[in-house]
Amino acid sequence: MARRATWSQYRESIGDRSELFAAVADLRPVEEALYPGSYVDLSPSTAIASVTYVDTDVRAARFFADTDLVQQELSGRTRPGAGARVRFLEADYTGPLEVPQRSVDLIVSLYAGPVSEHTRPYLRRGGRLLANASHGDASLAALDPAWTLVAVVDHRDGRYRVSTERLEEHLVPRRPDLADAERIRASGRGVAYTRSASAYLFELG
Repeated sequence: MARRATWSQYRESIGDRSELFAAVADLRPVEEALYPGSYVDLSPSTAIASVTYVDTDVRAARFFADTDLVQQELSGRTRPGAGARVRFLEADYTGPLEVPQRSVDLIVSLYAGPVSEHTRPYLRRGGRLLANASHGDASLAALDPAWTLVAVVDHRDGRYRVSTERLEEHLVPRRPDLADAERIRASGRGVAYTRSASAYLFELG
């Protein structure tokens, strides 16, 4: 039997990302978010009203099925209006999801693979993608002219800082010859940049 997992346990291993989502929401309000590969990370719901979590891990499914536990984990941690709707889909995000197209304001891609390429149809025009370099998703977005970089995230000493300044200094490849989408997909690795960030926020044109 799979070991029971909770968000509080997960926070002990990865840290609390609530501050990250609060900062993203402060840049522009987010009503509806989609979080593929979420595992049991409830942190978006501390700052966002409605979040759909997606994962194939049975431990995540068991956690989200216990709605009392989910609400207990969120208790005292949410901003006003946040956490009103927590939905979980036990599904592979590379296939069709029970999510209306053009219905979400934010897609979260953290350590879960090329999320943006499979889930973009669910994002409203002008919606945003929060992606890190893991598995190359931020690098794929950087190469796609449909996406525009609007902010970068730094994570230092356990604190998150989101900045919209000097964006032109980011996403500059150290080796431009390796900035190739097919290579990134095949290797599952992102591009090394002259100036790195913990995550990037893109907007869909």
